[in-house]
Amino acid sequence: HTHTTHKNTNKGRRRMVEESEVLPWLATIMIVLAVPTFIALVFFKRAPYGRYISEGKGYGFEMNGKLAWVLQESPCPIFAVLNFFLASDNCLHSLPNMILLGLYALHYFHRTFIFPFKLRGGKPTPFFVFMGALVFCLINGYMQTAWVTRVHVYPESWVTEPRFLIGVVLFFVGMAINIHADYTLINLRKPGESGYKVPKGGAFKWVSGANYFGEIVEWTGFAIAGWSYVSLAFAIFTFSNIAPRGAQHHKYYLEKMKDTYPKDRKAVIPFIW
Repeated sequence: HTHTTHKNTNKGRRRMVEESEVLPWLATIMIVLAVPTFIALVFFKRAPYGRYISEGKGYGFEMNGKLAWVLQESPCPIFAVLNFFLASDNCLHSLPNMILLGLYALHYFHRTFIFPFKLRGGKPTPFFVFMGALVFCLINGYMQTAWVTRVHVYPESWVTEPRFLIGVVLFFVGMAINIHADYTLINLRKPGESGYKVPKGGAFKWVSGANYFGEIVEWTGFAIAGWSYVSLAFAIFTFSNIAPRGAQHHKYYLEKMKDTYPKDRKAVIPFIW
């Protein structure tokens, strides 16, 4: 009996060694890709989904927006649950590990199974935009959840570490900003209304892309709380992918509502950009 247990731990250890080598590579690829992603989205091409769907020629056939959203985001909550059941004992018994896994799962359960069903109507999504999001969620969903369930064991004392506490607070502040902004946008027009309206309240006081600003704060908090290369890569890629979108929305609002749009409002980062 002891022999089989020993063999199993060896097997577990071997898998752990492999993953601990794979994850930094995936994180590096993500950071490297963040740079051209940011440059392309800021200077060359806005991602053709949502209000820019008309620019989607050449991005494949159009999918139902809600269906595309649920499918593309679903690897994240699936990996959170799957890796919880495949977790090492050490990770399972570490409170900081389970809190970090819980934060990740909390965001994506809302993002995948609640948020899309609150959207009214919703524009279609081109197939290749959907595929890009799906590949990202597959890689990142695996990467973030494998890190806290098998690869890295945080000491119990990490829960009182200032970095962890500051990170968790930032995560929830960002999440609140993000969700408040999303639902402000969803409820901006009353049923039957059309035309452009200025979103107000919450972080919209400072930025046009309040929902993106919230998500950037959220994953920056997550990266600080986890203090790992893997969570840092996610925060960097998130910024490079969604900050340009906030900037495009800002430009769009300024063009459509020249006279009525608040002049002191920034695009994504309050007082800066």
